[in-house]
Amino acid sequence: MQNDIIHRSKDITILELLDRVLNKGVILTGDIVITVADIDLIYLGVKLMLSSVETMEQLKEGKTRIEK
Repeated sequence: MQNDIIHRSKDITILELLDRVLNKGVILTGDIVITVADIDLIYLGVKLMLSSVETMEQLKEGKTRIEK
């Protein structure tokens, strides 16, 4: 079963990937710490949400299932 997923994922184009991301939405998170002499000077937490406007409006209205 896992091999099927790997083979199917190779056939996905960038356009299909972008369509899936905009339709469902994706959240990226990350942390950056700048340290000098083992002293943390700056901490930066980043959260980025990427989706289409239509998807965000549906989520704001409380619809749990996003229709395509």
